[in-house]
Amino acid sequence: MSKKIAFIGLGAMGGPMASNIIKKGIKLSVYDIDKIRMNEVVKVGGESNQNINECIKNAEIVITMLPATEQVKEVLIGKNGVIENLNPGSIIMDMSTIAPVGTDLIADKCKKNKLDFIDAPVGRLVSHAVSGDSLFMVGCNNEMAFKQVEPLLNCMGTSIIRCGKIGTGIRAKIVNNFQILSIAQITAEALTLAKKLDLNLEVFKEVNAGTTANNGQFHVNFMSKVLKNDTEPGFTIDLAHKDMGLAIEAGNNFRVGLPVGASVHAVYSQARSSDYSKKDFSALLDYSCQLAGVKPPRL
Repeated sequence: MSKKIAFIGLGAMGGPMASNIIKKGIKLSVYDIDKIRMNEVVKVGGESNQNINECIKNAEIVITMLPATEQVKEVLIGKNGVIENLNPGSIIMDMSTIAPVGTDLIADKCKKNKLDFIDAPVGRLVSHAVSGDSLFMVGCNNEMAFKQVEPLLNCMGTSIIRCGKIGTGIRAKIVNNFQILSIAQITAEALTLAKKLDLNLEVFKEVNAGTTANNGQFHVNFMSKVLKNDTEPGFTIDLAHKDMGLAIEAGNNFRVGLPVGASVHAVYSQARSSDYSKKDFSALLDYSCQLAGVKPPRL
């Protein structure tokens, strides 16, 4: 692509995603406040910058992949933010997981500054970001703008789901994460109970797979992480707590009661106050077993 493209936010997901764009032969101007993370992307060909404004200078497409709503707002609409420093007709694609009301506010600021805005939060895990197999939930109003970012999405992933107008991408992500993270806690409790009842894990796995209780948290996430004694993140319990909080916040903002979700959110709140905060969220199993006084099951 001949356009200048800037990528801000090179964390556990953003770093591999940016690297995959570069590896496909596309030049990328990059920035992260963590110089070590930025240098990892520079090693594969990213153009290093001293600050955000240097990174986005003359950029026609800016991608953001940041931790939370406040960071996205600060970078994009804060004092001397990105939106103020782009030429009309430029595109901002935010891939962060943030509050829908934050996305709506940013989209409105972009419209007032004659910029195209796309929300394209990321599905799947860090391992998928590394391998270039991510899924994207895209909210977009301007088809021409989407056509410009589509090649970049294809560099980073294998599945693009068009969710509808601006804001639908992040809404789909919030709802999907709410379900994933709730199921993860139920799975942790079920496996703890199975252990307490002295059930064989392999037998229970077979029973579960043959019924509608079958779910990706047990058979994909837990099987590849905690049940193999691997609780290195992945996706931390801290981040899971944040995303559950976004769902609860969305429920409050749009007058939807989420009583089960509120209970699950409380469990994540407890877990993150312990040594589990920086572990993979599949470690909910170990946390649940600890509370029950049983040894965590392993394959």
